[in-house]
Amino acid sequence: MGLFDQILGAVANPNQQGSMSQLGGIINAVQQMSGNAGTDSSTMQAIMSIVGGQVRSALQNKQANEGSDAVQNIVSQFAGTSPNPNAVSSLFSAGMQQQVAQMASQRTGVDANMIQQMLPMIVPVVLNFLQSGASTAGGGNSVLSTFLDSDGDGDVDIADAMRMASQYMGR
Repeated sequence: MGLFDQILGAVANPNQQGSMSQLGGIINAVQQMSGNAGTDSSTMQAIMSIVGGQVRSALQNKQANEGSDAVQNIVSQFAGTSPNPNAVSSLFSAGMQQQVAQMASQRTGVDANMIQQMLPMIVPVVLNFLQSGASTAGGGNSVLSTFLDSDGDGDVDIADAMRMASQYMGR
């Protein structure tokens, strides 16, 4: 089952934290970021995809070194739609933040400094998307598990899931 299917399942399941209002908040936050950065939606989706891939790598590394609970704690603590520099620093060192911004800049043409300034907004939004699969009673998170257990074939992409959510909601 794909990431978007997991997200829709979480929205439909009253025992998981996902909701239509959460998806709407995420989509609104991404649209606002796009407007603030002066980029079109496809450029913002590309940035989200690149940063989302780096978030996945950082979370996979954290899971390997500290366990699944540490990863879920980061998602729970930093998921949101408001800028949070602590969310970024919980996943990326200062040098890694520059590398992520540089990589996104090279692939999209958006200034690396602008992308680095956007990271405190992008990372919480990605984590918010992942939070949708968390159980309301504590325990597992199907969306986070799908995101982290990717076999690296490119099927799990946060930007694709956001685009599908936006289409699903008619935005």
